[in-house]
Amino acid sequence: MKARFRVISSGILQGFAQKYSIRQYSALAARSKLIPLLSETKVFTAFHSSRGFAKDVRVINVPTLGDSISEGTLATWKKNVGDYVDIDGVLAIVETDKVTVDVNSPAAGVIMKQYSNEGDTIFVGKPFIDLDVSAEKPAKTEAKSVEAPKVAEPTPAPEKTLSKPVQTPPSPPSPPKVVVSEGALETRVPMSRMRMRIAERLKHAQTENVMLSTFNECDMSKIMDLRKELNESGEVSCKLGFVSAFMRASTLSLLKMPIMNSYIEGKEIVTKNYVDISVAVATPTGLLVPVIRNCEGKTWEQLELALVNVAKKARENGLTVEDMTGGTFTISNGGVYGSLLSTPIINPPQSCILGMHAITKRCVVKNDEIVIRPMMNLALTYDHRLIDGRDAVTFLNSIKKYIENPSLMLIK
Repeated sequence: MKARFRVISSGILQGFAQKYSIRQYSALAARSKLIPLLSETKVFTAFHSSRGFAKDVRVINVPTLGDSISEGTLATWKKNVGDYVDIDGVLAIVETDKVTVDVNSPAAGVIMKQYSNEGDTIFVGKPFIDLDVSAEKPAKTEAKSVEAPKVAEPTPAPEKTLSKPVQTPPSPPSPPKVVVSEGALETRVPMSRMRMRIAERLKHAQTENVMLSTFNECDMSKIMDLRKELNESGEVSCKLGFVSAFMRASTLSLLKMPIMNSYIEGKEIVTKNYVDISVAVATPTGLLVPVIRNCEGKTWEQLELALVNVAKKARENGLTVEDMTGGTFTISNGGVYGSLLSTPIINPPQSCILGMHAITKRCVVKNDEIVIRPMMNLALTYDHRLIDGRDAVTFLNSIKKYIENPSLMLIK
């Protein structure tokens, strides 16, 4: 009997649904062992006995969220049960360890069931929703303006003589005062998955690396003048910034000192023969570190264009895991928030990170004279297990040389 019902057309099933009531159909299906066979599939058909049509309901699984990511937290449902969703329409927003991603619908239809609630952990490949792909998109209905009925003008009522004086109704009692105890002046919210991952990585960096920082100061006069000249010349396709200038200076310095572009893996030292620079970007959801790739082949202008592109994607929550994977060196710019000095934390598995800070006018000695110059403090944190202090200081001085003599960056 089971083999006979293994393959059965939807037309025969629809005929059963029209001939018998729902209760009779269920009993018949149970006796014929049809129900277990239907439940084995992920695409199933639901019947309406009075109208005689079938619904094509499909189980949509959680899609791939990125390389090496197997789970995430369901942050927000963008569609609810009963809503119609277009193909590639956003179903939900999912937080992973690295990025926040949109889950799009692979087909158009009406959502019949949601398998998870907001805040639940979902796994790639597991059921996400039931989608009726046979449902038609509801037509947009325009609200018709209905003319309000005309109301006859009221006529004044005849005056009445009051035999009793009018009494003023009593005022309602004032609401009770809410007393807030001092012990309740705090809130507790769960950490997002991204925030927990950031905390784990920072703690790992602290315990895994022997971090040491070295400092220097940089005269920004010449790079500021050159930046202004180029931006006003009309010869560049975008407005040049300081972060991209430091990316160019760091790239040239890394190519001269490969040990700064290396890291420890087990008992081996791995040296990259290319320069991919990670740039720390603060977003409302947390700190993101997108990667600008192949910096060794990019000019100052090209680095700025790449930086603008990833910054836009970060603001629009469009960064993918691939955008933040890799990187051989990191630059963090605390100066945009007014920071004068800090000790940045290494971004594992990298071995060093450059910290930029605010530009301030200070009195400095130039040619035995006290002059005012726009100065920036620079901080380089490095893994002392791999990098000696001499190499770290030499590397930071190289970056300083390129920034204070920016014409050297244009000829290489």
